[in-house]
Amino acid sequence: MAPSFKFGLPLQNVLLASLSPALADRLVPHLTTLPLAQGLVLYEDGDEVDEVHFPHDGMLSLLTVMKDGKAVEIATVGREGVVGAMAGFGLPKSLVRVVVQLPMTSSKIAASRFRKLIEDSEELRAICLRYNEVLLSQARVTAACNVLHPVQARFCRWLLQAADRAASDTVPLTQEFMAEMLGVRRTSVTEVAIKVQESGAIKYTRGVIHILDAARLRKQSCECYRTLIDQSEELA
Repeated sequence: MAPSFKFGLPLQNVLLASLSPALADRLVPHLTTLPLAQGLVLYEDGDEVDEVHFPHDGMLSLLTVMKDGKAVEIATVGREGVVGAMAGFGLPKSLVRVVVQLPMTSSKIAASRFRKLIEDSEELRAICLRYNEVLLSQARVTAACNVLHPVQARFCRWLLQAADRAASDTVPLTQEFMAEMLGVRRTSVTEVAIKVQESGAIKYTRGVIHILDAARLRKQSCECYRTLIDQSEELA
């Protein structure tokens, strides 16, 4: 799909599309748009955040990393959001690992420049703080989901989220990636993928999941899929 623009800003990213003309004029000259490949790590836990990213499509995963190296996903960011924005508020280091989960295009700006814009713009501060609340809410729901709900329900919830972000019924995804996102062994992912496939909801072949029946997949998902959508809409 060809990009569409308003005030020189790509409309694919919801936050950028919401900016006033005056703020857009100040931001546009400092944005660079580029593709990001699946599996690319934008920041590691503890890295200096030198760039702020506004996704146009695809999906970024935010993972908490433990001392033994194990990691689990706590939130995802798509075209509705931004990653690295807290660098503009004097928090220069990432507290999570940020991975490109689905291939994407992103507009980026240097964190140093973004910090100056944040200092001078109440509008931009409000937008970023509001979206940070969306991420915090998502992290709380995901943390509860990881503890309270079975792997199969979480697997279905994650696939629905990924499909929404990809705007497609086809999601490129390896079992290794899925295991890390859910914080389980690969064998557990294999077992639940077989069960969900046998139900007729999906078809899994060579690192690609095809959603055949979204309604059936939603029935097997936990309540958190709907909760995440409702909370995001409420906080938007």
